[in-house]
Amino acid sequence: MAKQKKSRFGVWVILILLFVGLLGFGTGGFTGSIQRLGMAGDTEISVSSYQSALNNQLRSLEAQVGNRVTFQQAQASGLDRQVLNQVVTIATLDNETARLGLSIGDDRVRDEVLSTQAFQSLSGNFDRETYRRALANAGMTEAEFEASLRADVARTLLQGAVISGVEMPPVYVDTLLTFLGETRDIVFAPVTVDDLDTPVPGPTEADLQTFYDENPDMFTAPEAREITYVMLTPAMLADDVTIPEDQVRNLYEDRISQFQQPERRLVERLVFPDAAAADTAQQQIAANETDFDALVTQRGLSLSDVDLGDVSRDDLGAAGDAVFAAAPDDVVGPIETSLGPALFRVNAILAAENIPFEDAAPDLEQELATAQARRVINQSAEQINDLIAGGATLEDLADRTELELGSISVTPDTTDGPAAYDSFRNAAAAVEEGAFTTLEELEDGGIFAVRLDSVTPPALQPMAEVSDRLDAAWRAAAERLAIIARAEELATQVMPMTRLDSLGLDPVEQQNLTRGSFVEGAPAGFMQEVFAMETSQVRALPTPDGALIVRLNRVTPADPDNERVAAQRDALSEQIAAGLAQDIYDAFANDVRMRTDVVIDQNAVNAVNSQMQ
Repeated sequence: MAKQKKSRFGVWVILILLFVGLLGFGTGGFTGSIQRLGMAGDTEISVSSYQSALNNQLRSLEAQVGNRVTFQQAQASGLDRQVLNQVVTIATLDNETARLGLSIGDDRVRDEVLSTQAFQSLSGNFDRETYRRALANAGMTEAEFEASLRADVARTLLQGAVISGVEMPPVYVDTLLTFLGETRDIVFAPVTVDDLDTPVPGPTEADLQTFYDENPDMFTAPEAREITYVMLTPAMLADDVTIPEDQVRNLYEDRISQFQQPERRLVERLVFPDAAAADTAQQQIAANETDFDALVTQRGLSLSDVDLGDVSRDDLGAAGDAVFAAAPDDVVGPIETSLGPALFRVNAILAAENIPFEDAAPDLEQELATAQARRVINQSAEQINDLIAGGATLEDLADRTELELGSISVTPDTTDGPAAYDSFRNAAAAVEEGAFTTLEELEDGGIFAVRLDSVTPPALQPMAEVSDRLDAAWRAAAERLAIIARAEELATQVMPMTRLDSLGLDPVEQQNLTRGSFVEGAPAGFMQEVFAMETSQVRALPTPDGALIVRLNRVTPADPDNERVAAQRDALSEQIAAGLAQDIYDAFANDVRMRTDVVIDQNAVNAVNSQMQ
């Protein structure tokens, strides 16, 4: 009997320990009882705010790079730490607004909710069901969202109080405009090998040896990595995939607008306030007193504002017949539209398209076959990973799957074969000898794995093996030095009134150049050189292909009454004031954070990060 009681006691101990363990498991999970990431003063930092910020930053990063970004990749670049820092900073500012007693009333919160476009129906009115569903999809209750909204608006009030009235002194902007608004008039001419008095003599053996010794980098073979790989791409499988004709025809019908399009026109439309103004404009165009572009500019618009793109006859409504009867560059109208009387300019005629199914079918079938091949590859990836985990070599994978085995010598310049893929080149450059095999993805949906067999380090190639390149490189360098010397010689002959063509050169004149101007054919730093010159000064400047001679003809100070300078002043004032305001706000936010006690639960952070992987 005692033994039986002892046995039951042991069972209960085991059950209690198991229950406690399961409780611990639940609280440690992301969806468990951990709701708080930490505290910023008296303000709670929620787990959901960190998770939401991470998701938003990941999506933003993917939009920038144009590819899917895993959390591991983002974490390696420090994204999780940046997001945590942002969330903590926001929490400290929310704590500061609470400390200062800043808040908004329920009416303001209600107005913000009602005006949020995401919560409106197709009619443009607030829709409670849409509101409820949007918050449910975001994993938030109405109370949580409205509390977050109240905090956001209060934080905006705090920001406005900090940066309101920020304005740089006018002298700062004027000084910048004086610097940026100056212009230069120059004349320059390239000096080429044709301007040399005598050809550059060929090199001696001693010249070649010296050049070879002084420029070893030019004749050093790069590191070569001998790679064995297995690869499977959609193109390898597509030819073996059979697509039923009805699938091809269905895709053709789904995209019928791409294959059968009516005749269209590239059209611009300029709307006028009344018929009289439109009639006057058309009469001025007919009399060659103005043109369509000038009319657009007079209205304070750009061509992009009046561009309708490519349109069909039906798209134009009442204007369709007149526009489609016009020739390119014709302006027709005025024609009454829903926006008022308008003139239409025809920029081009786009012929009707009618691509029959038989002509479109091969490309559509190839597209469907490639998509099917991608699905096959995706489904086989799990089996291949299981084989790798079981110790399969690349050769084993080639024998037991559709993967094809190959080898390649990869240098930084290799771009043929599998090295045409960026992901393959990156993997080949990073793999180490003896590394565990990993299955990776190609840009087109294919898969591959690599193994590093050996590495040949960079090595100086023997002089005899690079004789042709050595001779060509020496001649190019010698010609360039000779051209620069000739340019310097010619520069001494250029006086303030000297015409450069009198020296056998082909001069180019440029007026009103600013510091940011681009001059075709000029070397890097050309404008800095020009703005450092004095009037009538002449310089010979080396270029990648030779040299050029430049003379500064005139210096024009910035004109404060110039329309371009005035517009630049307004833009600069806004830009500088915005930058100063941001700096002030950043300094304020940093000061608030330094004054706020912040406590972060690293276990909660780790739990979120683990769930994101």
